[in-house]
Amino acid sequence: MSDDPLRHLPLTHVVYHVLLALSARPRHGYGIIKHVEESTSGRLELEAGTLYAAIRRLREDGILEEAERPAEADARRRYYALTPFGRRVLRAESERLSELVDLARRARVLPAGDS
Repeated sequence: MSDDPLRHLPLTHVVYHVLLALSARPRHGYGIIKHVEESTSGRLELEAGTLYAAIRRLREDGILEEAERPAEADARRRYYALTPFGRRVLRAESERLSELVDLARRARVLPAGDS
């Protein structure tokens, strides 16, 4: 595993949304799926197989880890959280995407907006 977040960029849109879903708090798989669906107004619906394949790779890369399950949670559910390195990867990708949006604004593809 490299400690340089830039080596993991660009992220796929699925991975980016998974990391965003975990940025506020740990979630279980179904919670990630629902958060992504809600935050994208239904434009992105993750399939369980796609999600768990992404989680497996992200865990192998040290971006996600299994989190402690809340006491009241179903014992069958596994919770996932960003690692400190995962937060750095998410931030690096967010900065990269922001720079792309800035380029589009300067090219007048998008209207000027608040940065």
